[in-house]
Amino acid sequence: MLKVFDFKCPDGHVNEHYVKGDTETVDCKNCGRPATRQLAMPRSMLDPISGDFPGATINWARQHEAKAKKGDL
Repeated sequence: MLKVFDFKCPDGHVNEHYVKGDTETVDCKNCGRPATRQLAMPRSMLDPISGDFPGATINWARQHEAKAKKGDL
């Protein structure tokens, strides 16, 4: 299975490549030098339902109301 990863070469070029999960280096698309796989930042989301994060709860409620007005719910 191919996955998309960011790779960075010594010249600072960053490119996305579809590769197998165990691939650590590829050739840079810009200069052809060896580029190493970069660690991706994980995506996180605050729980809007619990009420522990009031801002997330308010945003969820606004989005929920907007969808209800459109009839998407």
